[in-house]
Amino acid sequence: MGTDTVRTQTAEEAAGLRREQHGWYVYDWACSVYSTTVLTVFLGPYLTSVAEKAADADGYVHPLGVPVRAGSFFAYSVSLSVIVAVVLMPLVGAAADRTGRKKPLLAAAAYTGAAATTGMFFLDGDRYLLGGVLLVAANAAQSVGMMLYNSYLPQIAPPEERDAVSSRGWAFGYAAGSLVLVANLVLYSAHDSFGLSETAAVRVCLASAGLWWGAFTLVPLRRLRDRQARVERARATSPGLRQLAATVRDMRRHPLTLAFLLAYLVYNDGIQTVISQASVYGSEELGLGQSTLIVAVLLVQVLAVAGALAMGRLARTYGAKRTILGSLVAWTVTLGAGYFLPAGVPVWFFVLAAGIGLVLGGSQALSRSLFSHLVPPGKEAEYFSAYEMSDRGMSWLGPLLFGVTYQLTGSYRSAIISLVAFFVIGFALLARVPVRRAIDEAGNPVPDRI
Repeated sequence: MGTDTVRTQTAEEAAGLRREQHGWYVYDWACSVYSTTVLTVFLGPYLTSVAEKAADADGYVHPLGVPVRAGSFFAYSVSLSVIVAVVLMPLVGAAADRTGRKKPLLAAAAYTGAAATTGMFFLDGDRYLLGGVLLVAANAAQSVGMMLYNSYLPQIAPPEERDAVSSRGWAFGYAAGSLVLVANLVLYSAHDSFGLSETAAVRVCLASAGLWWGAFTLVPLRRLRDRQARVERARATSPGLRQLAATVRDMRRHPLTLAFLLAYLVYNDGIQTVISQASVYGSEELGLGQSTLIVAVLLVQVLAVAGALAMGRLARTYGAKRTILGSLVAWTVTLGAGYFLPAGVPVWFFVLAAGIGLVLGGSQALSRSLFSHLVPPGKEAEYFSAYEMSDRGMSWLGPLLFGVTYQLTGSYRSAIISLVAFFVIGFALLARVPVRRAIDEAGNPVPDRI
C-alpha cells in the first residue's frame, strides 16, 4: 500500500512537471512574436523611415538635443533598451529570489511589453521619439520576462531532459513567429484589399504582436507554479546590483562556469545584433522591399524550428559544446557571405536567411541547457539571473558597433561584417572551456555526452 502511494505520488509529480513544461513552452510561443514581427521585421525599417521624415537637411534627428544620424536611431534605441534592462534585471531577480513569487513579476513584465508593443499602432508621421520610447519599454520588458522564464528551466526539467526541453521551447517560439508572419505577409502584401495604407498595415502588424503576447501569456501564468522561497536565501539576498555583485563573487569560486558565461556573452551579442539589424541591412543596403524581408524572416522561422530540434539531436551524438562551436563557424561563414550579397537580388538574401535559420535556435537553446549543467546545486535561480544578465548585459555593444560603423562609414556592408568579430572571439573563448571538468567542479554529474 505504501509502495503504491509512493508510485502514485511520483506519477502525479511527473504529470505536474509535464503540465508546467507545456505552459513554459507557450510563453515562448507568446513573446517570440514580438522578436520576429517587431524587432526583426517591421520596426527597424519603419522606425528608420519615421526618423528620416523628422531628420534635418543633413539627415540627422536631435533627440534631447543630441545629433543622431536617422539611419542609426533604431540601433541606438536597441542599445538603450538593453542598458535599461541591465538595470532592472537584478532588481527583479532579487525580488523573485526573496519572495519565490516569479509569476506576478513575469505577468508584470509580459503585460508591460505587450502594452508598449500594442501602442506602436500610434507610431506614424514623424513621431520617431514615440517609437524610441515604446521600443525601449517593450525590449526591456521582454528581457526581464525572459530572465524569469529561463529561471524556471532547472525547476521543471531534470538534467537529462534539459537539452530537449530547452530546444522545444525555442521551437515553439519559432513556430509562432512563422504563423504570425504568414498573417503579416498577407495583410501587408494585400493592404489595399483590406482598405489600409502601407504604413497603416505596418502599424497593425506591430500592434498585433502585442495583442498576441498578452493573450497567450495567460497560459503559462495558469500552468507554472511558484516555489516557496528558502528562508536562508531570502535573508541572504541583497537588493539590485549588490545581489548581482554577490553572485559574481560567488562565481569566482567556479571560474570555469564564469569562463563559459564570458564566451556566451560575446557570441550571443553577435546573434542578437544580427537578429535585430538584418532587416535594416536588407532594406537600406540591398534595396529589398518589405514583402521580401517578411518572406526571408518567415524562412528563418520555419527552418529554425527544424534547426533547433535537429541541433538538439546532434548534441546527443556529438555533445552540446561541439555542436555550439560548429554553429559559430556557420554564423561566421554566413555573415561573410552576407557582405558580398548583390543589391536587389532577393534569392541570395533568401539563401542567407536559410543559413541563419538552421543555426539560430539550436545555438541559443543548447547554450541555455549547457549552462544548466554548470550551475552549483541549490543556486539555479541566482545563477540563471546572472546568465540572463550575460545574455543582455553586453548586447548593447553589437548594435552600438553596428550603428557607429555605419555612422563612420555610411555603409551597412561595413556594419554587418563588423559583427564577425563576436563569433570569432566567442568561438575562441568557448573552445578553451573544459566543460566536463566545469560540470564536475560545479558538483553535478557529468553526462556521457556534453
